Amino acid sequence: MGEENINFNSPAKNQTDDFLHVASVKEDWGGDGRGRMNLSGRRTAISKEYVPRQYQFFDTNAVPEEHDWRVSGMPDNVPFGTRRSLTWHDCGASTSKVVLSPQFEAPSGIFTADLEIFVLRGAIHLIELQLNKHCYSFIPAGVRVGPWKVPGNEEVEILWMENGPVPLKYKNVINDHPDAKLRDFIPALDSKLLPWSKTDTVQFEVAKKKYLRKNSNGGGVWLLAILPHYDGRYQMIQSYNEEAYGLVGYCDIGNYSFAKDHFGYSPSFSTLPRHTTDDGALFFVRVDRDLSQVGTVLSYAPKDAYAF
Repeated sequence: MGEENINFNSPAKNQTDDFLHVASVKEDWGGDGRGRMNLSGRRTAISKEYVPRQYQFFDTNAVPEEHDWRVSGMPDNVPFGTRRSLTWHDCGASTSKVVLSPQFEAPSGIFTADLEIFVLRGAIHLIELQLNKHCYSFIPAGVRVGPWKVPGNEEVEILWMENGPVPLKYKNVINDHPDAKLRDFIPALDSKLLPWSKTDTVQFEVAKKKYLRKNSNGGGVWLLAILPHYDGRYQMIQSYNEEAYGLVGYCDIGNYSFAKDHFGYSPSFSTLPRHTTDDGALFFVRVDRDLSQVGTVLSYAPKDAYAF
């Protein structure tokens, strides 16, 4: 069963063993961890060990499913879901693709780590709000949310992103943790209602971007629309960690066709091949650094680029 109800406002509650005060992992590009995304040093579904500076692209539908999945600490009567683990870190941070069945229900409570969700298909009720396709939510650790419910007769598929720096667990409590970052809470954000804006790098200046969330260090989460007939011309070095999920269309990155339901993890200082597309594409992107800073993305022409 779940935890006993806890009242964080009770003076008898000892709050010293607190998940909210665990230091985040420092970013391997030199960051201090303020972004609290813990994207550095992750393993992936196609590499059980972290490989520095090596990007990894793969089809998420080819990743084995874990059945009988449930958030640790949830009551036994909460229905199981399925999960495909995409990336993970020893600290507890991870990114997965989760499917919940129709009529899934889970009670209100808090999580011990920041959680981001992005709906790929279907819908889910969170509190009294409904998140539909391409809706986003950011739930800081210690913020009480729920109940959760999948309405109707269709399952929901979600990108489920546990940000660490401790393993995410559910706790059955009756109020928010007093130190929870309520001001950062995003209950439900419909990306379709957000305006498109320009990107931050010259490599994608003809693309469009929708910010879903911005971290305190300037990194964040957004949608990236690459327009048809895009050609980046050269390979590029990325001085940050990135995760990307294909939503619509495709973009050829070197010889790899990054299409719908494909996923990419690019550790800091990866050199990515030339990007091209005839038809355009839409991606969900997470980055742990401010890309408007000079030098975060560098075009890099190979030696024979200027050969005649």
